[in-house]
Amino acid sequence: MSAPLTRRRLLGSLAAGGGGLLLAGCDKIDASPSVQRILGLAEPINLHAQRLVSDRAALAPEFSASEMSPFFRTNGTSSPGTPDYTQLVASNFSDWKLAVDGLVATPLSLSLDAIRQLPRRTQITRHDCVEGWSAIGQWTGLPLGMLLKQARLRPSARYIVFHCADLFNGTPYYESIDLIDAFHPQTILAWGMNGHPLDVGHGAPLRLRVERQLGYKQAKYVMRIEAVASLAGINGGKGGTWEDAIGYQWYAGV
Repeated sequence: MSAPLTRRRLLGSLAAGGGGLLLAGCDKIDASPSVQRILGLAEPINLHAQRLVSDRAALAPEFSASEMSPFFRTNGTSSPGTPDYTQLVASNFSDWKLAVDGLVATPLSLSLDAIRQLPRRTQITRHDCVEGWSAIGQWTGLPLGMLLKQARLRPSARYIVFHCADLFNGTPYYESIDLIDAFHPQTILAWGMNGHPLDVGHGAPLRLRVERQLGYKQAKYVMRIEAVASLAGINGGKGGTWEDAIGYQWYAGV
């Protein structure tokens, strides 16, 4: 059976022979309405193909400490820069709390110290950015599935939405994943990077690591986690800020 059609593989095939398109840069290709239509048609194929050919619990590759990148770029914004976030940074996030709500039986409100006291997972994985760069880093954090079990998801919950402190055109940034990825053993809420507390540029105090998807799914500056039955009524309804704004695909499996 052929390999699943990933976004990167599709972009590469378009660049190599897709009706004269040249891979001059991901932004230029992504901006093309014709390519966005093709990517939109491919997404259901990609999603279902990857679910069919891959084990639900299959792990993304992990690496040794000697393979870690000497420099790890900051994807997306380097700081929310809002007054509220600036105040949180000044207090070393002592007043920050993570809210877990929506379709849960037990809503939660957890401080950063409380999260750090919970069971943790450390993993060295590769971050693949849709812009074409990759880096290997070490992440430490709370397995998301463990937190969701503590919150006790209601049967109607289908998606997990991450509401963040940074803004896009004045609206809080958000991302979402389904329950399959939410309970994947490598999906964690990371509070540490490369053996140190997460810094502002990389998403402090807490960021999502969903290792089998592209970098834009790794939401930074997470403030609230919401369990929902549908993504239709949230902002633009496509499941994420970049998905709403410029048509990035909601499922970004690698």
